[in-house]
Amino acid sequence: MNTPAAIEAFLEMMSAERGASQNTLDAYRRDLEDGHRSMHGKSGLAAATSADIAWLMDRIAAEGFAASTQARKLSALRQFFRFLYAEGLRADDPTGTTVSPKKPRTLPGVLSEAETGRLLDRALDEARSPPQGIEREAAVRLHALVEVLYATGLRVSELVGLPLAVALRDERFFVVRGKGNKERMVPLSGKARAAMTAWLSVRATDPAAAESPFLFPARSDTGFLPRQVFARDLKALAVRAGLPSSAVSPHVVRHAFASHLLQNGADLRAVQLLLGHSDISTTQIYTHVLEERLMKLVNDHHPLAD
Repeated sequence: MNTPAAIEAFLEMMSAERGASQNTLDAYRRDLEDGHRSMHGKSGLAAATSADIAWLMDRIAAEGFAASTQARKLSALRQFFRFLYAEGLRADDPTGTTVSPKKPRTLPGVLSEAETGRLLDRALDEARSPPQGIEREAAVRLHALVEVLYATGLRVSELVGLPLAVALRDERFFVVRGKGNKERMVPLSGKARAAMTAWLSVRATDPAAAESPFLFPARSDTGFLPRQVFARDLKALAVRAGLPSSAVSPHVVRHAFASHLLQNGADLRAVQLLLGHSDISTTQIYTHVLEERLMKLVNDHHPLAD
């Protein structure tokens, strides 16, 4: 069986039928092609046996990959072989008996409400009066990005690729298309709308941005701001706000959005919908936030609490 051709067919299916993003497709390609190269001298990935898959996973573990990375690579292999089985290209699934590496479901680092406030305040101050070495356009754009991210909890890929139409409507909610091409409604705070309005004024002064359909246009392959650029700018902002750069990323701000909602009384199901998690189990990494809130509730209001 021709493994490269099988991988291409699998990726085409993931794109056409499941709406996988380019980032997801790239990750699948890397994992499958790495697996195929690792099996050089054997029958090739597409024709691998259960013993071959066990050998491959042992090799990945021996190379020192984290349990989460091992699990991701195994997931790519499982979906690939299920596709081959469904298409009649194989009579079995060699990953069926492979045990998934155990990975801890830990909550990523979360900013406190006070730390998030410092980050937002610094972004606003710089938008009003950019520090030396930072252009006003970049400062106003960064402020809009951070405000919208914390107000909505969007994934970074969803944020940087927002259409211009989102900012042209003065509404409290908008619809975003997320993973798997699924749509969901997310809120937009007054501060986020004001930051976007300020950004629109600056954006309008750039002739190159006039024809772009994106809110945050850029001269890139996609036509919008690369997520890596935003992540870099966000870390630099964190340092200027007196926070460790290692503690701040777009993903951390997204989790701050969810954690702060739960700490202030939001329902777990509501947070699941806002984050765009298809499975409630993904959102349950925040269970400890609910436990802390319930413990405080008991301690503050139970008549026999110390």
